[in-house]
Amino acid sequence: MPRHHPFSSVQVLVRLLLVCLTCLLAVPATSAAQAQSVLVTRVDGTITPVVADHLREGLGIAESDGHAAYVIEMDTPGGLLQSTRDIVQDFLASPVPVVVYVAPSGARAASAGAYITMSAHVAAMAPGTHIGAGTPVTGQGEEASEKVVNDAVAFAVAIAEQRGRSVDFARDMVRDGKAVADQEAVRIDVVDLVAPSRDALLTELDGRRVVVGPEDAEREVVLRTAGAQVVEHELGFFGELRQLLASPELAFLFLSIGTLAVIYELANPGMGFAGVIGVILLVLGFVALSVLPFNVGGLLLLALAAALFVAEVLTPGVGVFAAGGTVALVFAGVLMFRGELGVDPAVLWPTALVVGGGSVLAGRLAWRARKAPATTGHQALLDREAVVRHAEGGTGQVLLEGAWWTVRCRDAALAEGRHVRVVDHDGLELIVEPVEPPRGPGTEQEDRP
Repeated sequence: MPRHHPFSSVQVLVRLLLVCLTCLLAVPATSAAQAQSVLVTRVDGTITPVVADHLREGLGIAESDGHAAYVIEMDTPGGLLQSTRDIVQDFLASPVPVVVYVAPSGARAASAGAYITMSAHVAAMAPGTHIGAGTPVTGQGEEASEKVVNDAVAFAVAIAEQRGRSVDFARDMVRDGKAVADQEAVRIDVVDLVAPSRDALLTELDGRRVVVGPEDAEREVVLRTAGAQVVEHELGFFGELRQLLASPELAFLFLSIGTLAVIYELANPGMGFAGVIGVILLVLGFVALSVLPFNVGGLLLLALAAALFVAEVLTPGVGVFAAGGTVALVFAGVLMFRGELGVDPAVLWPTALVVGGGSVLAGRLAWRARKAPATTGHQALLDREAVVRHAEGGTGQVLLEGAWWTVRCRDAALAEGRHVRVVDHDGLELIVEPVEPPRGPGTEQEDRP
């Protein structure tokens, strides 16, 4: 029998250990390779609930997909305070490093954008950008009450303290509307760095240590972003549409004009074009309401206004119902939205007056249509004269309006060539009575087929 080498078993064991060690070393290497990516979202325009939902969704994706950081490239004039609070709360508790980058050159992080930028783990700006002007305003563009301003000051200071940023600037940007450019923002510790491009930003961030997570589960993370793969997280078509509709003025316009269009269609039934347009506008208006914070009282006033406009169409008079509907529509616009939202008076008053005047016009058109003589069917043939072309028994046939009609006379027999006038109808038969033939040139050919 062949002899086994004394070291063969040891060699096999060593090889197995080397294979296991190689596998163990490969696991963290693979994880590190997978972590070399960042999720990037672009935020342009007003901060609304649509943006807040989109950023919250992005945080979830960044965490579940293991991205090294969540980068938000921002250019905003401000937005809703409640949506800003939602975003800030999500950023302060995020388990994923959040980087807000005010870009490109010429962009701004004004008002709500300043709060959001300061709440990020890392705040950066491109050259030629600015940040600040965080004084809250009402929906009409006026400065908010002292109570609201004090609340916003406390909010901004709390963010600055938690992120180690300038408390003085946080206070001044709310009370005095202070704003600073990129280099000044770095100098006074409002943001962390200035980067000319996204790639330069990711290179600059590499190796930076940040503390992430809520207070009860904080942990330190070292950013590895140099050369990281960029994954875009876009709002999408329907998100862009909802963001476009997130305007109190558009919501009020769509609901008001849509109501008028439907009322006009009811007053003057035709091809249905006005009704279709009205329904589309109403749907868009309710989509806008689903995005914006609204009051039920405002919707009830809007429904009351619509009911009064319909009453004006059904019972036109001196315009009392239209006037009441116009007043209700104005109050609906004033009370429809909550918080700092409101319909601009430059949109509110003209819209209410146009809809009120339009309901009066629709009422007059409907009244005129109801009083006008019939132009179709049997009613349109009353008092029309014709010549009996065929007669058989008690009935005959005449040609009216390009169609043959069966006629019957109640008190006399019908004969071919007899002139008759339509006085009534019985089902599909016309009731006629004899008349004297008309005199004058051209009358013989009047009813010739």
